[in-house]
Amino acid sequence: MNHVQDHSEELRAAARHFGRRRFLTATGAAAALAFATQLPAAGAAAAAELDVRRVTEDPFTLGVASGDPLPGSVLLWTRLAPRPFEPGGGLPPRRVGVRWELAHDERFTRIARRGLATAHPEFRHALHVEVEHLDPGRVYFYRFRVGEWTSPVGRTRTAPALGADPAGLKLAAVSCQAYHDGYFTAYGHLAREDVDVVFHLGDYLYEYAVDAAGGARAYTDRTLPAAFNRETVTLEDYRLRYGLYKSDPDLRAAHAAHPFVVTWDDHETENNYAGDIPENDVPPEEFLLRRAVAYRAYWEHQPLRRPQLPDGPDMKMYRRLRFGRLAQFDILDTRQYRSDQAYGDGWHAPGPETEDPARTLTGATQERWLLGGWRASRARWNVLPQQVVFSERRDRPSADFTVSMDAWDGYAASRRRILAGAESAGIENLMVLTGDVHVGIGLDIKADFRDPASRTVGTEIVTTSIASGKNGADRPSNYDRITQANPHVKFYSGRRGYVTVALGTESARADFRTVPYITTPGAPVTTAGSFVTEAGDPGLKPA
Repeated sequence: MNHVQDHSEELRAAARHFGRRRFLTATGAAAALAFATQLPAAGAAAAAELDVRRVTEDPFTLGVASGDPLPGSVLLWTRLAPRPFEPGGGLPPRRVGVRWELAHDERFTRIARRGLATAHPEFRHALHVEVEHLDPGRVYFYRFRVGEWTSPVGRTRTAPALGADPAGLKLAAVSCQAYHDGYFTAYGHLAREDVDVVFHLGDYLYEYAVDAAGGARAYTDRTLPAAFNRETVTLEDYRLRYGLYKSDPDLRAAHAAHPFVVTWDDHETENNYAGDIPENDVPPEEFLLRRAVAYRAYWEHQPLRRPQLPDGPDMKMYRRLRFGRLAQFDILDTRQYRSDQAYGDGWHAPGPETEDPARTLTGATQERWLLGGWRASRARWNVLPQQVVFSERRDRPSADFTVSMDAWDGYAASRRRILAGAESAGIENLMVLTGDVHVGIGLDIKADFRDPASRTVGTEIVTTSIASGKNGADRPSNYDRITQANPHVKFYSGRRGYVTVALGTESARADFRTVPYITTPGAPVTTAGSFVTEAGDPGLKPA
């Protein structure tokens, strides 16, 4: 990236309001973006209401989801799209009344809450229903209705009361689901796991083209529309791509089975972007327009609450969830506020730029928020769900090693501030959850990665990808180099899958769950490795 990062309010205002002639470049792409990114608020156009009797096809093709559980509240999501592979989703640009129900039982004989919500065409008929005044720490079932159509039943749960002291909590972590690289088989298995919450750590979709055969899926019984066979740039491109991804039955099953807590990485917008700076040489105002439409589509298709509603090219994704006194989750956004990558986007030897204290991965405001939250935390486990590898990861066991400029290794001073803040706050049980790299890794977080004998101050659990990287291998080709160069790496596997982590009062157990193949459907799931870390004694040990 060669651009100078420009945080000016002028560019942001342009991306919010979209119509100012002076911000339109002479390129056709920019003009198309400007045309495609008129984003009124819901109801701004005063659209007429649709007679639900005119909905003659199943509008719940993208399933249901829930997210961000609080002690007395759940967020319920769906999007009405009878034909999700078509612009508009197969509905006219009219408001649609949607009934919703939340029950204590799967048969809906004991209704806890019910209501009527409006699906607006401005949000492509997506719904975000925040249900309040619920009991903490309990399971609920939910569904939506439009006319004669009823959605699949979803299962969710509220968080324990803030003062509660639960004996345990089981979470799953997932990331990186490139549709064109294979089937989402792992999600089918995750849907059948007994977990309380799923953390999605980024790359929910990829902006790259998907051909008519679905890439590595090599469909012979269907042909995908040509609209998918190009990179996502416009708002409609991103909306259609979410429609494609959410058409996957295993993904829909996982969302229906468990509440999700989502955060993004780069591919939801564009590969390796950094703050306002795009991957390629395009004008900054054009990239901010692209970022705005990508963020808008992300909001429309994820179970997110009102505070995450985007404002043009800005969207506050970092937030905090508490599960009683057992766990505090500080969900980070390491993409939107970061400084430009040092020495390019790839792997490079550490140097003055990586050590520059002025460079940041989180931005100053988010960093203060995180450290302040740790100082106030009374939780047994402080868990940091975030995107890119936190621990040092050298590529070879020699003095000429390189590290990833896109991960925390490229922002070493930023990492040192986070670790110093954790120590100052007295955080004893720090756990970092990570995605991004398409491999499963278990690491000890060291006080000084240059000294293998230094204190272990936390644990990092890196989940492999759901699909990105195709089938992978049990033993990646660089296994020997990575494990020899990084003695704090305790586990390393290249298969697809997910991680479950069972947090208890005395210890936590991580199970790396993998499938042997994804380029054809139906693979079984196995546990590739299991590790424990003791409360008050950080570091991974074989279970």
